Amino acid sequence: MLIGLAGLAGALLIGGLLLYAVLSASLGRSIEGTARASAQQVALLVDSGRTPDPVPVSGAQVVQVLDARGRVVAGSVTADRLTSLVTPDELRRALAGEQVIVPGSRSGLSGRLQVAVVPAGPAVRTGREYSVVAAAPTGDIEQSARTLRTLLLWIFPLLLAVLAVIAWRVIGAALTPVEALRRGAERIDESSSESERLPVPPTRDEVSALAATLNAMLDRITIARRKQRAFVADAAHELRSPLASMRTQLEVAQRLGEGGDLPAELLADVHRLTMLVDDLLLLARADDAAAATRQSAGVDVTALLTDLASRYGGARVPVRVSPGLAGRPLQTRGQRTDVTRALTNLVDNAVRHARTRVLLDATSVGHQVEVTVTDDGHGIPVDERERVFDRFTRLDEARDRDSGGSGLGLSITRALLRRIGGDVRLEDAAPGLRAVVRLPTNH
Repeated sequence: MLIGLAGLAGALLIGGLLLYAVLSASLGRSIEGTARASAQQVALLVDSGRTPDPVPVSGAQVVQVLDARGRVVAGSVTADRLTSLVTPDELRRALAGEQVIVPGSRSGLSGRLQVAVVPAGPAVRTGREYSVVAAAPTGDIEQSARTLRTLLLWIFPLLLAVLAVIAWRVIGAALTPVEALRRGAERIDESSSESERLPVPPTRDEVSALAATLNAMLDRITIARRKQRAFVADAAHELRSPLASMRTQLEVAQRLGEGGDLPAELLADVHRLTMLVDDLLLLARADDAAAATRQSAGVDVTALLTDLASRYGGARVPVRVSPGLAGRPLQTRGQRTDVTRALTNLVDNAVRHARTRVLLDATSVGHQVEVTVTDDGHGIPVDERERVFDRFTRLDEARDRDSGGSGLGLSITRALLRRIGGDVRLEDAAPGLRAVVRLPTNH
């Protein structure tokens, strides 16, 4: 604010000085032009050999006709007939076009005189050279300059004060929404309600856009916090079951002594718990945005799908690749382990729910590689196809078929794919379900 006012004051000061200088110079040129016009008129008379004496002039002008020696030959009634109005040096300077101002006392006048000199002759009859000296009083322009200077000295501080008040009010009004945003942001902390947001001013300007953007950011933060809390709660719930089972079995073993199938059952629970923890760690790493900056390499999708199909040789249903896949050289970018884990989760789900077969296929679509995993099972209702990608989500049918799954497989798949710029969706295969994966091409 103070810097702005200082800049405004400096601009006004420079403007006032320029106005004063330009106006003074303009008035000076006007006086000099008037004197020169009078000198030129008299010079015409001298050139014609008809030098009047006294020389006729208008107003308070002073005119002298000087010979080559600087003696007064003729003059106006206001001029001194004995002494030249200008010295030889002043005469030379005036003839060279320089500005010459002399005291009015040389001609019995007050103030100062602006001098203009015009050469005249040589006359044909006499062969002499003359100089016509004309001078006009500068009192009027000096009075105008003094008046302007006085006005500027009075108007400048008044104008500066008025502009300062206006600037203060305008800037204050502009900063009021910013101050409201600051107070609103100060109120929001860990104890605040999740619905609390920053005030959005009614004006459609940059401040209003900033407030709306910040509120959108707070919405995203709130959603992330809710997901985090839900994730922790779901993880605790999932970990509780195997831990409770292990505790119960240990208590029974303590009462009955060792024996039976207890070691195998405990080992199964420990294995399930280990898999759950591994999935949680993998999902946490997949959510880490910084991990996306890891150096990626080219992945041969065709070879990867062929290798996946061979791994399921002893599966409940056969897993085959499309007959034309071998002739398609398809490449994507990313970590091979991430792409393999994402596709493996989809094939696992397809094998669990398929009736007779699972088919793997891939093709190039624009700047992406499209991979499909198709089964002929019961499928998933349309309104449930996005929900199954939420963490710890199990549909009833999936729970019946899957004893021990953590409900994180599809969440991990989507997180891994999105980290490398891909995604996954589910659609009808009529009958069954088709998982459609989009991967970026390796260009």
